[in-house]
Amino acid sequence: MAHAFAAAGAHLALLDMDGPALLTACDRLTHDFPDVQLMSASTSVQDEPQVAQAFEAIRARWMRLDVLVNNAGLSMNAPTLELSGADWRKAIDVNLNGTFYCARAAGRIMVPLGQGVILNLASMYGVVAAPERAAYCASKGAVVMFTKSLAAEWGPLGLRVNAIAPGYVRTQLVDELVQRKRLDLQALQRRTPSGRLGTPEEIAALGLFLASDHAAFINGHIAVADGGWTANGYI
Repeated sequence: MAHAFAAAGAHLALLDMDGPALLTACDRLTHDFPDVQLMSASTSVQDEPQVAQAFEAIRARWMRLDVLVNNAGLSMNAPTLELSGADWRKAIDVNLNGTFYCARAAGRIMVPLGQGVILNLASMYGVVAAPERAAYCASKGAVVMFTKSLAAEWGPLGLRVNAIAPGYVRTQLVDELVQRKRLDLQALQRRTPSGRLGTPEEIAALGLFLASDHAAFINGHIAVADGGWTANGYI
């Protein structure tokens, strides 16, 4: 996402709780885009005061915020009878509460300007369900409805709020689940009508489109990018 927006000429503010990963991302961006204006802040989306502080720093730097990509999230793949209360709360705290904290902080900058775009990362599992993903499906389904609610509330104020609902994408998170044998890569590819997993670049291109003026009349939409997974009722 950051590379796609940098390539389009955007100034970037990166938030991540993983300090080394954040530094690596910034180094890659400045190497690939020497003219990029970039700031970063070590921030956990679970921490409401940290989120507020980070967005205040963005306001102080640029006096505006045009696009928020709510990309923080975690998987929670376990049999429900074995799912602990702590793991349930963690999924809700990161996937849903973190989305709320960041969207609200962004809205407080965008609404006075009368414009802005918020992109929430939902999931195809926020649109359809699957076994052993109760916490994940619940949190991402809530992100879907949160997106629609914000679009209805903030649309008249000049903002657009949409969500991207990816299917299986070859990210580090998915690769880790494959290594832990929580996911069967070949089975996923067979189940997907397109016959493969998505790429991060494909999801980023969709995000860039939804943030652009080409999508000016798209508001409250859940853009599913899953290679046909949810269209295929046959398992």
